[in-house]
Parts: sequence; structure tokens; C-alpha cells
Amino acid sequence: MTTFTLAGGCFWCLDAVYRTLQGVSDVVSGYTGGASSNPSYEMVCTGTTGHAEAVQVTFDESVIPADVILDVFFTLHDPRQLNRQGADVGTQYRSAMFYEGESQKALFEAALERAASVWDGPIVTTLEPLGAWYPAEEYHQDFFAKNPGQGYCMAVAVPKVTKVRKSYAKYVLAS
Repeated sequence: MTTFTLAGGCFWCLDAVYRTLQGVSDVVSGYTGGASSNPSYEMVCTGTTGHAEAVQVTFDESVIPADVILDVFFTLHDPRQLNRQGADVGTQYRSAMFYEGESQKALFEAALERAASVWDGPIVTTLEPLGAWYPAEEYHQDFFAKNPGQGYCMAVAVPKVTKVRKSYAKYVLAS
């Protein structure tokens, strides 16, 4: 099993998308990349902790290749938006890939190059070493499945899930 730590806006969207893919065994929403210990959602939302809302995606590379996990990441958010995704604004919503070791960093760099060939304009996604990881509060875990009618889920998460399902149909779990 392999785990990637990725940040691309609100973690609810990343969580919702990755849970639809074959070979993904776990998705945990959390916080990383900042200086505060044990931050809460409320603290991270202030933008003062330095943490990003992120997910740790654990997957089986014999079922879904690492490149697909990373290409999905660049499909489900706009990596050209600095410190924001749509109406979510602040460093906590930055596009970032948090690597563990040089081999993972190389995979992430290759994914950035692939993304740059697809997107018009400069990619602002950062590569950062993975530091302390703090799981988000329980109510954030699998938020979309628990709150499918919630306004943000309907307006923001559903279109992202739909886009990934269409683009990566081969890897989507059967309903």
C-alpha cells in the first residue's frame, strides 16, 4: 500500500473523489504543512497556522497506478489558483503535494510536469516535505457521504466527482 498526502482546496472534495476509486483503501482528511501542533478546523480556517487542508490517500498500486492517483489530483482542482480554490480563499486551501522521501518527490515532480502540459498558465502547486500530520475532526471524515444534500457538497463536490468519474471511468467503483 502507498499513501500520498495531497492538498487542493477543501478536503471534503478530495475525500469525496478519492473514495470513488478502485484500489483506494482509505482517505483521511487532515492538516499538514504548518507550525501549530494539533490544530483544530477553526484554527486552520483562520489561515494563521500555516496548515493546509489535505487528505492522505492510501491505495494499492496493483489496482490503481500512482500516476493515476496524481493525475486525478490535477483533474479535480485547478492547480493555477494561488492559495484558493474557487470561493475558498487562504493558504489553508493551497495546492500542495507533501512528499515522503526522494522517490515520492520524483513521482510528484513528474505529475507536475504532466499537469503543466494540460493546463494553460503556470501551475502554482508546491512540493513540500511531509511534516507532522494531524487528522481532522471526525465529522470531516467521509463528509460528502454523510452530508450529500449539504449546499457546499452539491455545488462544489458533486461537479468534481462527476468530472473524475467521466475522465477515469476505468477506475471508478461500481455503484
